[in-house]
Amino acid sequence: MTNSDVKVLGSWPSPYAMRARIALNIKSVNYEYFEQRLWEGKSELLLKSNPVHKKIPVLVHGDNPICESLIIVQYIDETWSYAPSILPSDPYERAIARFWAAYLDEKWFPSIRTIGIAQGEDARKAAIAEVEEGLVLLEEAFGKCSKGKPFFGGDQIGYLDIAFGCFLAWLRVTEKLNGIKLLTEAKTPALLKWADRFCSDAAVKDVMPDTEKLAEFGKMVIAKMRGAGAESHG
Repeated sequence: MTNSDVKVLGSWPSPYAMRARIALNIKSVNYEYFEQRLWEGKSELLLKSNPVHKKIPVLVHGDNPICESLIIVQYIDETWSYAPSILPSDPYERAIARFWAAYLDEKWFPSIRTIGIAQGEDARKAAIAEVEEGLVLLEEAFGKCSKGKPFFGGDQIGYLDIAFGCFLAWLRVTEKLNGIKLLTEAKTPALLKWADRFCSDAAVKDVMPDTEKLAEFGKMVIAKMRGAGAESHG
């Protein structure tokens, strides 16, 4: 099976779709990218490839669709098993990377989204505090995982770098739209430097959305979500 048998179904604002693309770039795998404009409806290709969740991203390898972003990253690492490795080779380090990746998806990023749609200043401040608290924890985790090297994965981007780094564009958009700074020299100096290294990496820079363009998209999403919230409370 050749590399040209690889397809990615994604959407440019999606941090989850970015994970699959970064992993493939790290492994130097050529792939065909199919942009899904989800706000206009779901394509037949997407519904056929992911009939259970009907969500992006989907990696199609040959005739086999693989769904869920972190599962896709692991599949890419195992299928193209040559260096550089994405997951740590040590079982404990691998477990820790998976723990923090789950924390990011289940707790931290939902708090980022809450900032934009919070009803009232108290709810907004509580969401900001939760995000900042999480960043302090991740600053500490970075020190332990990186062991003084540039990335969570060591000398190069690894699993946890991908899991966290894909959210950096939305983090910047949240800072911009709310007039706040979440990554700071005072509280998260190591993460601040890491974020710059991650975004400028060759595997990342061409798939990281432009902050201004993403901010405009974010405003549209927030307006829709607030509108839906107002209707459900009407």
